[in-house]
Amino acid sequence: MKNAVIVSGGNIDTDFALDFLKKNTTEDTWRIAADRGLEFFRNTGLIPDAAIGDFDSLSSEGMEYLESLADTEIIRLKPEKDDSDTQSAVCFAMDRGAERIFVLGATGKRIDHLLANFGLLVLGAERGVEIILADPWNYMKLVKSGTILKKTEQFGKYVSFFSLNGDVPGLTLKGFKYPLDRHYLTAADSGLTVSNEIAQEEASIEFDKGILLMLMTKD
Repeated sequence: MKNAVIVSGGNIDTDFALDFLKKNTTEDTWRIAADRGLEFFRNTGLIPDAAIGDFDSLSSEGMEYLESLADTEIIRLKPEKDDSDTQSAVCFAMDRGAERIFVLGATGKRIDHLLANFGLLVLGAERGVEIILADPWNYMKLVKSGTILKKTEQFGKYVSFFSLNGDVPGLTLKGFKYPLDRHYLTAADSGLTVSNEIAQEEASIEFDKGILLMLMTKD
């Protein structure tokens, strides 16, 4: 499976990002900087395979670093565009054949950007591409019916579920501290599916239809 890691311009914890890259990338994983995410590569000495953005938020040092990247594919976008820099980077990776995309720096002070990035999860699902947003406290992705979670592989203590783009009927959770049996999940009762925990060695998720967002979170 071809993987890509996109470093976006949100909050970046350098130690977490470096550890995440070490655990989730191989030699053929694409490393892509989305606009201000290029600063992460400059600060760590890593070289991105591609850099995408209008680069209007780069520091002067970041601009000098961008111009020095002889072996990096650089895609310059106009500031007046319909997509965010992160979405452009995601589309670039999908067009190049990525089947799984990790996005770091997708969270921060801008809630509007975070909500837009949740939309990227749906965009990826429509094209058969798994997209994962991660920061030191959260691991966010869409899950399919029939998904099995292993307690030994969970990201954090808590697991929460939310419906995206409509209701999720027939939600059944087994192996969790708070199981559900064919619950009709709506956005209005999302409090019911917040801060669950995996109670057994494996936990399963099943539902009839809809788009289900899973967040694994730490305190």
